[in-house]
Amino acid sequence: MKSKYLFGPVLSRRLGISLGIDLIPYKTCSLNCVYCECGITDNLTIELKEYVPVDVVIEELKIKLSDKPKLDYITFAGSGEPTLNSGLGKVVDFIKNNYPQYKTALLTNGTLFYLDSVLEQIKNIDLLIPSLDAGSEEVFQKLNRPAGQLDFEKIITGAKKIRDYFKGEMWLEVFLVPGLNDSRKELEAMSAIAKIMKPSHVQINSLDRPPAESWVEAANAVQLEDVAQYFDNAKIIGKAKVEQKEYEFKKNLLEKIIATLKRRPVTVEDLISIFSVRKVEILKYLGKIEIDHNLEKEEGKRGIFYFIRNNK
Repeated sequence: MKSKYLFGPVLSRRLGISLGIDLIPYKTCSLNCVYCECGITDNLTIELKEYVPVDVVIEELKIKLSDKPKLDYITFAGSGEPTLNSGLGKVVDFIKNNYPQYKTALLTNGTLFYLDSVLEQIKNIDLLIPSLDAGSEEVFQKLNRPAGQLDFEKIITGAKKIRDYFKGEMWLEVFLVPGLNDSRKELEAMSAIAKIMKPSHVQINSLDRPPAESWVEAANAVQLEDVAQYFDNAKIIGKAKVEQKEYEFKKNLLEKIIATLKRRPVTVEDLISIFSVRKVEILKYLGKIEIDHNLEKEEGKRGIFYFIRNNK
């Protein structure tokens, strides 16, 4: 049985070997960020509902975890905002109650923390990784382009509530877009919000793949270092290092490469790093995928990015 809502395991830059769970249809999100590697948001919303059937997700997890794979995290992520799914908490509780040996992580834009119902859904997550890209309404609107019902005051409210409510580990991600959120005033405002949230550390990130808007540029190393000075315990996110973890990536490699290409654009070098295989093998698989799937290419600063346009 092929998984419809699970992807990986993949080698994550931050989370090691991660099994992904995608609870949201392609590009359903509360934000339409200019830098998003998945492209423009098609369904811009803050409506909470069961976007994908969580009972099916749980059945897929039963099958996937029956082999007891070696994982660092089971991660709620994908091509939309996971906290929009009203069944998120049910899946989290299933994992905690039946597979307590696995840690869970949630990648989220953090826009819905002002809602008590969302806080209840995520209370048992082991690792929370929310993002914060703005310190003002003006930049929030320009950079994150939120759903109409969202304003920056709700972000502040959520930042205060999440720290009081969530007791697990938290890493805060700040995505730098030069010319938008890198002024001293904006960074000081973001730093003040970060202090309210009290994360274990702040991860400074910037563009690595083709963005939703072509005018977005990556920050250079000096800019990233400068921004890091504004935050306590700041770390600049680096590329994944291939470790001795090939055992998990050699299985069903073609299926895993296809799943990766459906979720984000990647270069040949990215695929080599993720799956720890030789370039000639990756090129062989890409050739097969090009015949059987709608493999697309896009030129980026790091080279040619490959992806499969998701069926919406």
